[in-house]
Amino acid sequence: MGKSANARREWVGHVVSNKMNKTVVVEIERSVIHPLYRKVLRRVTKFKAHDEDNACKVGDRVRIVETRPLSARKRWRVEKVISSAGSTE
Repeated sequence: MGKSANARREWVGHVVSNKMNKTVVVEIERSVIHPLYRKVLRRVTKFKAHDEDNACKVGDRVRIVETRPLSARKRWRVEKVISSAGSTE
């Protein structure tokens, strides 16, 4: 069957809001090429992700992983904080 049981999608993005309890809003930025004009376009998508420890701050770079539905709009969880907002890596 080709696919493994744990083939979950992953994204890396920045936290733009942490005002909810145990939830952060993560903004994912990606580049796509326009099919007709061949211009590079910037697409931004916001995901709500589960943050169990309320550890994420606005500006943190995080990795989110797809998971089962946790609420009406939450289908992602924060796997790892890659860099904090204050640090420069």
